[in-house]
Amino acid sequence: MELLQLQYFITVARTEHMTEAAQYLHVTQSSLSKTIQRLEEDLGVALFDRTGRNLRLNEAGRLFLRRTQKALLELEQGKQEIRDLAHRESITLELAVTTASTLPGILKEFRKQRPDIQFHVQMLALQEMTALLERGEVDFCLSSPPVQGEDIECQIVHKDPIMVAVPEGHRLYGRKYVSLNELAGEAFVGVRTGYGIRDQVDAACQSAGFVPRYVYEGDEPARLGTLVAMGIGIAFMPGTARDPYEPIHYIALEDCELSREIALLWNRNRYISQAAMEFRQIVVDYFRSTHESTD
Repeated sequence: MELLQLQYFITVARTEHMTEAAQYLHVTQSSLSKTIQRLEEDLGVALFDRTGRNLRLNEAGRLFLRRTQKALLELEQGKQEIRDLAHRESITLELAVTTASTLPGILKEFRKQRPDIQFHVQMLALQEMTALLERGEVDFCLSSPPVQGEDIECQIVHKDPIMVAVPEGHRLYGRKYVSLNELAGEAFVGVRTGYGIRDQVDAACQSAGFVPRYVYEGDEPARLGTLVAMGIGIAFMPGTARDPYEPIHYIALEDCELSREIALLWNRNRYISQAAMEFRQIVVDYFRSTHESTD
């Protein structure tokens, strides 16, 4: 069994498409097929169910994929640990987020403390982020909601209150508190169903006796502040999403506690460099200072 066979197998297993995998690996399809066949012969079992040109990872394939990914991750982490020790290459932190409202402040603080460290950030849906995390392809994820998993470490770093954002001139502008039932009949802007905050808010409103009327539903939470400022509708938004430059007033809910948990996630099997540990501490300190400033 060769390392190249395992690397090829992982790519085919993820795509379940020989042509697509061959293009990704920059090899011929026939060469890739022969490599996978030799691997199956070495193991004495088929890893894929084949129907014509279609491939489907079978039970043996899924088990072998899980073990193979862990083995190759260990090898990759060994290489990274040696590089970190020898300082032979510049370090780049790989980050993924599902919530970006706090990211600029965190990265600004990190760059101030460690200007020599580069970073690469991906804004992803929860499922995509979890897949990268489980494969050990990112150092850290900043996620809301938190994610649990066999190989995933989850540290809750902030509990973010959800507030009501209204534009200048709105009847509620200037209020410190508002009850949910006072919002019945309002036009709302929000993210689509399936986002944690949306589902949580809708359930709370229904408990208060009304269904929110959305005039805008989207996939970009950062756009909501602009829509509120333009008077399109009001919105339920987390406290950390506040933009001091937008003419928006935030009102706390007085009759229920709505909040989102923000978690820092990492794969416990991935090597954590000194730079990565420093980044983790900066995230913890950032949210601690945010909490203290709002007390």
